Amino acid sequence: MKTRILLSLICVGLLAYCAKVGVTTPPLIHVQAELFDQENTETLGLVQAQNTETFTIFEPKETDYRYNNGVVLLPFKGKLYAQWQSSSKDEDGPETEVKFSVSDEGKNWSLPEILAPARENAIVTSGGWWTDGETLIAYINVWPSFTYEDRSGYTEYISSKDGVVWSAPQRVLDIDGVPVNGVIEQDAHTTRTGRIVTAFHTSPGLHVKPFYTDDPLGITGWTQGEFENLPTTKAVSREIEPSWFSRPNGDLVMVFRDQDSSYQTIVSVSENDGVSWTDPELAAFPDSRSKQSAGNLPNGDVFRVNNPRNTKIRSPLVVSLSKDGVVFDKAWLLRGGGDDLQALRYEGKYKSIGYSYPKSVIWGDYLYVGYATNKEDVQISRVPWKNL
Repeated sequence: MKTRILLSLICVGLLAYCAKVGVTTPPLIHVQAELFDQENTETLGLVQAQNTETFTIFEPKETDYRYNNGVVLLPFKGKLYAQWQSSSKDEDGPETEVKFSVSDEGKNWSLPEILAPARENAIVTSGGWWTDGETLIAYINVWPSFTYEDRSGYTEYISSKDGVVWSAPQRVLDIDGVPVNGVIEQDAHTTRTGRIVTAFHTSPGLHVKPFYTDDPLGITGWTQGEFENLPTTKAVSREIEPSWFSRPNGDLVMVFRDQDSSYQTIVSVSENDGVSWTDPELAAFPDSRSKQSAGNLPNGDVFRVNNPRNTKIRSPLVVSLSKDGVVFDKAWLLRGGGDDLQALRYEGKYKSIGYSYPKSVIWGDYLYVGYATNKEDVQISRVPWKNL
């Protein structure tokens, strides 16, 4: 009874907040009542789906780079690739480099190799992957003169036919052949038409915008979708770090982290394959204010991986499901708190406990989710998607 009353108060408060910022109701997405028990901080009252497994890609020792984050996965020519950023101690330190590791089956991983070395005049961070099946593209986000007060950057890419020999970095180009002035979000995937859709955080500052391209390699032709950000006086847009999924009718639904710390989700919808998007709205889907990942299972069901907490704590890690892309009425635990969450071993700037910045991919019979535990250990969890 206490939980029901609390959830009712949260819903009333959220609706009042939505009305205040001009959001229509009902929200574009929402979770079924009592799906998440916020009083149960370790699991939210959820259990793991059958045959859920977790593996460690890289566990740093005292002499290793001990800050790791931004884990992104992609299959290429029968192998699974993982990319992440790594620094000695602190987030976005000047020595930050982008690393990658490879697995034949998702369990055992190669020793990390450097994908993009540190630079003297900029910081490099992980931008994710793309492939047309024959060429592997690694996106590298480049941040010249990086400070947290003035964050602006751009996107480069390197390419490989075998995952071993890589090209020199080049800029990602827009539809006019001009370099895109922004850093790419690590969650590109295709619509039913084969169009690639993701977002860039455009400069100056970091103002997120949906982008799309019909280039199968994802390196040229990027076009900014029509999108109006929510009002803010800050150099960073209120909505950032999105992912997206498709509804059964083909509409695209982009879900964003809310920098205003509502600990809910900002949502926008495109009915024309990413060309234009509705005004972003606040929706009743808890989120810890972190990166997240969404998409569609092979059977068409919608999934979203995030930390569905009403605080900034990034635990537990959960996959939520929806048949229609509106109501999320089922959820499974991927990683929980308590004994399932290892201790943070090394201190560092902006390091915190929990499962940070999950990104997902379907490979074979599994949904794979890559993330950084405590911004330290590079890990993946996988679950047979038919068990969800």
